[in-house]
Amino acid sequence: MDSPILQDLVPVDRVWRRMGDVERRLLEATTSDDVFLTSIAQHGLAAGGKRYRPLLAQVAAELGGKEGPEPVEAGVAVELVHLGSLYHDDVIDEAETRRGEVSVNENWSNTVAILAGDFLLARASEVAAPLGTEAVALIARTYATLCEGQVRELQLANDLDHGADEYYAVIGGKTASLIRTSARLGAMTGGADADTIEAISEWAWEMGLVFQLADDVLDLVADEAWLGKPAGSDIGEGTFTLPLLYAADGPAGPEIRGLLEGGAPYEQQTIDRVIHLVTAGGYVDRVLDEAAERMRASEKAAARIPETDLTPIIRNLDRYLLERVDIARSQR
Repeated sequence: MDSPILQDLVPVDRVWRRMGDVERRLLEATTSDDVFLTSIAQHGLAAGGKRYRPLLAQVAAELGGKEGPEPVEAGVAVELVHLGSLYHDDVIDEAETRRGEVSVNENWSNTVAILAGDFLLARASEVAAPLGTEAVALIARTYATLCEGQVRELQLANDLDHGADEYYAVIGGKTASLIRTSARLGAMTGGADADTIEAISEWAWEMGLVFQLADDVLDLVADEAWLGKPAGSDIGEGTFTLPLLYAADGPAGPEIRGLLEGGAPYEQQTIDRVIHLVTAGGYVDRVLDEAAERMRASEKAAARIPETDLTPIIRNLDRYLLERVDIARSQR
C-alpha cells in the first residue's frame, strides 16, 4: 500500500491492522477460478495506490467502536468499486498507463478490461452482501452515481462553455460520491449513531471535492515524473477542468478557444501553451482557493462529530489533502 504519509497521519495501530486485513481480503476477493481473470483483476492492485477509500472506512469505523470484521469488508467493497471503475475509465479514455504501470486495456484489450471491471464490481456487491441490505443498496447507488458522473463528463467533452456547476456535478458523481460512501459505510459498520454517520458523510463529501480539485490542478502543474503521465492529459483527452473553464472566460479566452477549437486529441505543444495561459492568468490559484473553502465546509461538518480519539485523525486527513494542494502549488 503506497501510503507512508497517511501512516504518519493516522497513528492508530488497530486502523492499520485492519488495513492489513483489507489487503489480504482484496487478494481473496479478486481471485477467480480462472487464473487469467485473476491476473487481470489483480493487475490494478499490484500497481499500488494510497487505498484512501478503505482507509477512510477504517477511520470512520472508529466513531462507533464496534468490534468485528465488518469495517474491513466495507473497505474491501469500496476499493473494489474504485478499482472496477478505473478499469472502465481507462477504456473510455484510451489510457495507456495507470499509477505508472501499463493499463489493463493497453496490456490486453478493451474487452478484457471491461470484463475484468465488471468482475470487480460484482465482487464488491458480493463482499457487501453480508453487511446488510442498506450496505448493498449504498454500494449500488454509489456506482450508479459514478456512472452518471461519467456520462455527464462525456457529454461535456471538448466543451468550454459549461461552467462550475456542471463541473462540480461531474466530480461529485465521479469522485466525491465514493469517498462519501467509504466514510459512511465505515461508520455504519463500526456502529456509529445516526447523527455521527450524517456528519462524517458530509465531511467526506467535501473532502472528495477537494481531493478532485487538487488532482485537476496537479494535472496542469505537475511534471510527468510526478504524475506518471504527461502533464495536461485531461486537456489532451478533451476533458476541461475548472481552471481551464475559468480561463476560457477570461482575457486569454479567445486564444484558448482558438487552440482547442479542433477537438481532442491535441498536440503536446498546444496543451503546453494552454497550460501556460491558465497558470499565468491566476486560475490555478483561484481553484485552490475554492478548495480551501471546501476544506472549511468540511471542518464545520467534522465539528458535529463527538470529540473522541478520532478527532485528531480527521484533522490529520484534512492536512493530508491540504498537503496535496501545497504539492500542486510547489510543482509550478
